[in-house]
Amino acid sequence: MSPKQQRGEATVERALEAALFVYTRDGEQGFTVGAITRAGALSPGSLYHHFGNLDGLVHALVQRWLERLMTPLATALLEADSAREGIRAAVRAYLDFVRDHPDAALLLHSATADRHGMAHAKELRDAQEARLSPLAAWLQHRIATGELADVSPSLMESLILGPVVATARRHLTLRDTDLDEAARELPERIWSAVRG
Repeated sequence: MSPKQQRGEATVERALEAALFVYTRDGEQGFTVGAITRAGALSPGSLYHHFGNLDGLVHALVQRWLERLMTPLATALLEADSAREGIRAAVRAYLDFVRDHPDAALLLHSATADRHGMAHAKELRDAQEARLSPLAAWLQHRIATGELADVSPSLMESLILGPVVATARRHLTLRDTDLDEAARELPERIWSAVRG
């Protein structure tokens, strides 16, 4: 890698770190190009060069942290011996991510990420295709064998992750939800809703 490429990668890294820092510190209202460039000691031109605009930066940031969420979640699910154990492992992996990366989890569960996700849903899904395909195959196989209820994979995904996402949002915003309790209770409650 050339020195110019190394500098470019370092700039991208600083911009992404600064963007997450600013979002966590200032929320959506303070999430501006000026605040991010100041926090990362970046020029506005370098931010525009690497990301195009603020939406491009949000896209890169959301992609980065979705990848970091989905990797352990997919691993946990795919390594499980049964559908029930897979659900338990996936719920725990998701809640562990929220506990271990609260700033990134706050961003991923924010109105900013929701708007971005709605505007770029297909693009985000396509970017995660390599990770999502094995999960879809796992769900389809477990549905076909009767371990999971016979509903569409998209509905099954909502039944499994919907309660976990809602719990994470509540924990991150209201701080009135105990993640340890959720890790104990949610897997069996979800299992009772999705088992075949």
